[in-house]
Amino acid sequence: MSGASESGNATHGKPSAGIDDGGVADNDIDEDPSVRDHPRRAQMFPVLTGDEIQRASRFGSPCHYAKGESLYRVGSLCPGVFVILSGSVRIVAPEGLSAKRVIHTYRQRGEFTSDITQLSNKPAVVDAHVIEDVDALLIRPDELSAMMVSEADLGEKIMRALILRRTLAMERGRGVVIVGATGDARFVALQNFLRRNAFPSMAIDAEHDADAIALLQRLTPQPDDLPLVVCPNGAVLYNPDVEQLASCLGLTPDFDPAKMYDVAIIGAGPAGLAAAVYAASDGLSVAVFDCRAPGGQAGTSARIENYLGFPTGITGQELANRAFIQAQKFGAHIGIPCEVTALHCDTYPRVAELSGNRRITARTVVIASGAEYRRPDVADLERFERCGVYYWATPIEARLCRKQPVLLLGGGNSAGQAVVFLASHAEHVHMFIRGASLAGSMSHYLIERINALANVTLHTRVEVTALEGGQRLERVHYRGAGGIEGSMTTHHLFVFIGAQPNTSWLQQCSVARDANGFVLTGVDLGDAFVPTLPSQTSVEGVFAIGDVRSGSTKRVASAVGEGAGVVAQIHHLLSLAGSGSQARG
Repeated sequence: MSGASESGNATHGKPSAGIDDGGVADNDIDEDPSVRDHPRRAQMFPVLTGDEIQRASRFGSPCHYAKGESLYRVGSLCPGVFVILSGSVRIVAPEGLSAKRVIHTYRQRGEFTSDITQLSNKPAVVDAHVIEDVDALLIRPDELSAMMVSEADLGEKIMRALILRRTLAMERGRGVVIVGATGDARFVALQNFLRRNAFPSMAIDAEHDADAIALLQRLTPQPDDLPLVVCPNGAVLYNPDVEQLASCLGLTPDFDPAKMYDVAIIGAGPAGLAAAVYAASDGLSVAVFDCRAPGGQAGTSARIENYLGFPTGITGQELANRAFIQAQKFGAHIGIPCEVTALHCDTYPRVAELSGNRRITARTVVIASGAEYRRPDVADLERFERCGVYYWATPIEARLCRKQPVLLLGGGNSAGQAVVFLASHAEHVHMFIRGASLAGSMSHYLIERINALANVTLHTRVEVTALEGGQRLERVHYRGAGGIEGSMTTHHLFVFIGAQPNTSWLQQCSVARDANGFVLTGVDLGDAFVPTLPSQTSVEGVFAIGDVRSGSTKRVASAVGEGAGVVAQIHHLLSLAGSGSQARG
């Protein structure tokens, strides 16, 4: 097949034959029932009053579109939010590989188009067709952020609508289509990337879905070409990696290399996002980078029940997405996926080197890169990471192990949250810990919940010794108390045994670290450095917060607190620089 690549390179081009790129017939005006009957439809599609339109007009500019034109198309950048003054606009979304569905038709003065991606100027996932000549007020992304801050009640109404529309798109699976084999690690990884980045997608089984089978017959891919991705603009990718997929979807951010930010935040977990929200809301220019998704490890938590203010709990992804939107609302520039490969601390301002030979400069830097999943020392572990070993438990993994026995390693809170979540999907959950009990490593409420689950068995003083299987994991061997050897049949092994600091990218920066690689700050640096600010590292103007910091409390609330607290220290340092002080190299 021309253009296919066994190494996972993407092939871009026009939509393949049979992928419907057309519109919807003019007489097909029925609204999607899931939208028409939605319990929050009034909040999803509110109508601005005359006074609200007048207030919004301070931030936008008038525009006109003729019948037959489009305000925006799937896969293209949407100029912003359109407030309809007259005329009508029909919103049409792709549905799988060939179908399209009418979502809503805007007819009333004061209705407005678009979804929450307009805060970050990302590509549209729907078509907006002009049915009758339209006069509208166009509010561009920067203007939208300014309006949400200046006009709080109006901004709240618009933001709630945009978020609800995005949520509906996620629930209905509109957007990018992934075609692959259920359980294939690459297929699952792409689904997880899109889900954690809140990008609507639909995963289709290459072996059983009729549309997918027909598509594969036309494209005749080789086995190593799967999974296939059909982007919203019709381009087909063969076995893409995350960066190639992000590029095709328009998610890869652009940063002005000539701009110097007040603060660059490396990592978009709870600590980094909290720092971004507080810094941006204080008027600092903020750049945030993360190579995966918002939320860090906390973003994979099935449910966080002891975070202040959420008595019924909240998933890690929900918390991360809310913080992500909040940071954008205040004007933070967020680059995801965007990997920082090096930090140069020998010059001022500091220079962060990004993947793709890009660089940005900043007066201060906040290291919030968190920690990476610790892997057990077991032979062949890497091979089975593609077919049965997981380091997080999300709805995607839960579907894979539905009504099957699973094994989970670990005894911390993250492990406990995963056990409770998986128990509602799996046939049985076997929990292996090396200690004698959970009491020393897990919150009491989680221990009680696990003890109450009939399909969970806790195995103490046990460690995994070997993995066995062919194309996928088949059996796990272990050693119990007293050296007793045993094995267990399972296709699914979840690993939650802690983490190690994500600091390998700091080789070019001479920040002091402890024996385990965590970054030292404040009084932990010792007398040699005499730090003046509690979160500052051994390099002036470079701070560390959250899990990556030596001695930090591994809790979401602690990370958020450190993220908020570091902003006051940044203000203090910048005020000294403004009064004539110069940062050291």
